[in-house]
Amino acid sequence: MQFEVWAPYAARVDMRLNEGTVPMERDPGRDGWWLADAEAAEGDRYGFLLDGGPAVLPDPRGRRLPDGPDGLSAVTAVTAPPPAPVPAADAPGSGPSGLPPVSYAPRRRVPLQDAVLYELHIGTYTPEGTFDAAAARLGHLVSLGVTHVELMPVCPFPGRHGWGYDGVAPWAVHEPYGGPEGLDRFVAAAHGHGLGVVLDVVHNHLGPSGNHLPSFGPYFTDTHHTPWGAAVNLDAPGSDEVRAYFIGSALAWLRDHGIDGLRLDAVHALADGRAVTFLEELAEAVDALAAETGRPLFLIAESDRCDPRTTTPREAGGTGLHAQWNDDFHHALHCALTGEDQGYYADFAAAPLAALAKVITRVFFHDGTWSSFRGRSHGRPVDRRRTPAHRFLGYSQTHDQIGNRALGDRLSASLPPGLSACAAALTLTGPFVPMLFMGEEWGARTPWQYFTDHVDPALGDAVRAGRRREFAAHGRSEADVPDPQDPATRDRSCLDWTEPDREPHARLLAWYRTLIALRRTQPDLRDPDLGAVRVAFDEERRWLTFRRGDIRIAVNLSPEPVTIALGRNGVRVLAAWDPVDHPGPDGRVHLPPESAVILGP
Repeated sequence: MQFEVWAPYAARVDMRLNEGTVPMERDPGRDGWWLADAEAAEGDRYGFLLDGGPAVLPDPRGRRLPDGPDGLSAVTAVTAPPPAPVPAADAPGSGPSGLPPVSYAPRRRVPLQDAVLYELHIGTYTPEGTFDAAAARLGHLVSLGVTHVELMPVCPFPGRHGWGYDGVAPWAVHEPYGGPEGLDRFVAAAHGHGLGVVLDVVHNHLGPSGNHLPSFGPYFTDTHHTPWGAAVNLDAPGSDEVRAYFIGSALAWLRDHGIDGLRLDAVHALADGRAVTFLEELAEAVDALAAETGRPLFLIAESDRCDPRTTTPREAGGTGLHAQWNDDFHHALHCALTGEDQGYYADFAAAPLAALAKVITRVFFHDGTWSSFRGRSHGRPVDRRRTPAHRFLGYSQTHDQIGNRALGDRLSASLPPGLSACAAALTLTGPFVPMLFMGEEWGARTPWQYFTDHVDPALGDAVRAGRRREFAAHGRSEADVPDPQDPATRDRSCLDWTEPDREPHARLLAWYRTLIALRRTQPDLRDPDLGAVRVAFDEERRWLTFRRGDIRIAVNLSPEPVTIALGRNGVRVLAAWDPVDHPGPDGRVHLPPESAVILGP
C-alpha cells in the first residue's frame, strides 16, 4: 500500500513500519509531499522520522492512534459506511457489545429546519464513557423525540477524560471512547434508530500537549495570535495545504464515518485574511459532497460575532454555512429566568423580557447595539424577510454555558421545576432550531464541570491554577472551584440514569416529550418566517407571549398568577405545565405561577 505525508520542512523522511524502516521519496508532482510503498496489514504500527529523528512521529492524517497522541499510528481500513441500519425489534441486546443486531435499509433524513438537536458528551453521557455505552442509551432519545445527536469532539487528546477541545489529531478518534470502529458502531446504531449524528470539530487550535504538526510543516503561524497561542495557518505561506488538511478531515467525518453534519467550534477565532475564506471553501466542499452523495449534509457554526453573513448563502455574498448557534437567545432567556447580571449578561439583564422579545423576533440582541461587556458596538441586523429562522439554533443550556461556570451548575440546580418548564417551552416552540444539552430534559441534578486528564504534571498544575485564578477574580474562593485534574470532577459530571424515572424529573421529562411532539405535529412551530413572529410581554409582571401562525405560547415567570389577554381567536389549550382552563369568550388565559401553556385552534 502507499503511504504519504506532507513534510515541507524535511530534507529527508523515513517511515518506521513495525520494526522496519522504509525510505520515502519526494513526490515530483506535489511540493513538500513524500511517498513510500510498503506491505502493511490492518493494525500495523507506523510513523515518520524527519531528518533522522530522534522521535518517530504519528501520521498527521492517521485514522487511528491506539496508544494515544504520542504513540504511533495504526493502519486502518477506510470504507464508506453501509446504508443506515434499522435495529431488529425482535432481538434486543443480542448484537456485538450488547447492541441490537441490525439490518440495512434507507432511513428518513430529517432536514435541519425540522430538527431538534441533543448535545451529548460521550465521556459523561454514561459512567462507562464509551461509544457503545452511549449507543445503548439511544432509545431514550428516540422516546424523547429528538432528531439528531450532536457529539462533542471525539479526536484524540492525552489522557482518558476531557471535554475534547484539546484534541490534537483531527483525522483520528479518541481510543478510550472506542476508536474509529466504536464511532462507526455508534453512528450505525443512531441511524438505525432514525437519528442523525452531528459532530463538533475544532479548527481554530489544537491542544497544548501531543500536537506534532509543527514538526512537519507550517500548520501554524505567528502572523496572528489567538487565546491558545499561534494561529492555525489559514492565510500565510503554506496555507493552501493547511486548508486542504482540515477540509479533508471534515469531509472524512461526513464521507467515511457517515456523520450527517458538523458543528464548527468558535469560528470567530479563525484568523483568516484571504479573499476566499477557509469557511467558504469548507462550505463549498461540503455542499459538493452532499450533491455527490445525495445526503443533506450541513455545517453549524459557533460564532459570537452576531453576524448574519455567517449563514448567508455564498451567492448572496455570505460564507454559506447552514446555521449558527445563537448565544443571544440563551443570554436573554438565562437572565429572564435567573436574574443574573454579571459579565456578558449585563446588557440583557437590564430588561430581560424586552431582550427576550427582541431575540425571538429579530434573532440578535446585539445587532449593532452597544455591548458593555466588549466596550464597543457589536453585531449586525438580520434581514427577517430573506433569512429563514432555521439558520439559527436556540437553547437554554449548552456545554459551554454550564461547564464554564465555576461549579458547572445547571439551571435545574437553582430553578424551580416550573421555570425549567418555561425554559423548555420557549426553546422548543420558539422560531429557532432547538438544541438540548444532555440531561436537561429531566432536570438533571448532576453538574457538568470542567475536567481534564493531562498526563504532563506541569500542564495539569497550570490548568488547575489558571481555573482557580480565573474565578477568584470574580470573587470565588479558590477552594470552591473543582480541581479539573481530579478524577472525581469527571465522575460527578456523569448523568445519573436513575433520575428520569423519579419525581420531579419524570414530570419534566414528560413535558419535554410533549413539547417536542407538538413541534413535530404543528407545522406553525416549524415555520421559518421570522417576520411572522409576534411578541407581547409585561416586564414588571414577568409574563411573555408570542404567536407563531395559529399557535400561541405564553409563559409566566412570576411567583404570582397572571391573566393575559390573547384576543378573541378561538384558541384552546394544547399543552400546559399546570392545569389551565381554555380561554373564555373574552380571549383571556389565566396562568398559574411559574408556568407555561401552548394554545392553538
